[in-house]
Amino acid sequence: MKIDPYLHAVLLLKGAGKEVSKEGISAVVKAAGAESDEARAKVLAEAVSGVNFDELLKQSAMAPVATAPASAPAEKKEEKKEEDAGKKEEAAAEGLASLFG
Repeated sequence: MKIDPYLHAVLLLKGAGKEVSKEGISAVVKAAGAESDEARAKVLAEAVSGVNFDELLKQSAMAPVATAPASAPAEKKEEKKEEDAGKKEEAAAEGLASLFG
């Protein structure tokens, strides 16, 4: 799994209470020792401009893991997919929450 430094830059800026801007994202990426793509930083800054990260983190942390009863073989495959998706969501929420402490 490739980790996106631009997305991490956004989370870092939000966690530090800084404005998420093209310049800020580029500065964080450069500070991490990577080359910054100004166009990519600009698109991401615009994409997250209206996002309420606090509310997003609350929702993802509170989202229950959906599980279905395992009564039939067809349901077992679906249940496993749902559990895997739920575990991934939980892991992502925990990771995000740890960034904002």
